[in-house]
Amino acid sequence: QVRLVESGGGLVQPGGSLRLSCEASGSIYSINTVGWFRQTPGKQRELVANISDVGVTKYADSLKGRFTIGRDNVASVWLQINDLETEDTAVYYCAADRGSYRYYMDYARTTVYDYWGQGSQVTVSS
Repeated sequence: QVRLVESGGGLVQPGGSLRLSCEASGSIYSINTVGWFRQTPGKQRELVANISDVGVTKYADSLKGRFTIGRDNVASVWLQINDLETEDTAVYYCAADRGSYRYYMDYARTTVYDYWGQGSQVTVSS
């Protein structure tokens, strides 16, 4: 079992920056890919970025450049957001895939991931 806890969300003005953190506990060595997703009421949960066990990253095309994902160790993944826009307002979730990397899997799909955090609210407003 793996527990994921997000932190770092809050209220920020447009143009500001924010760093979200995802900390895993439990069977952390069963974790492979970790992803950041976000969801706004009325919209489906969408990929922001993900990172593999060896540090290979992938970003949503529309967000690449303002968002950076990193992994300090197997149990610690962060998401740096720069130049925040009001449209970035959402609940941001950390998710982890259990098991080894599977090349045929689409890690942009929420169904691929086995563990989810409770989410962290990010509100961008002036």
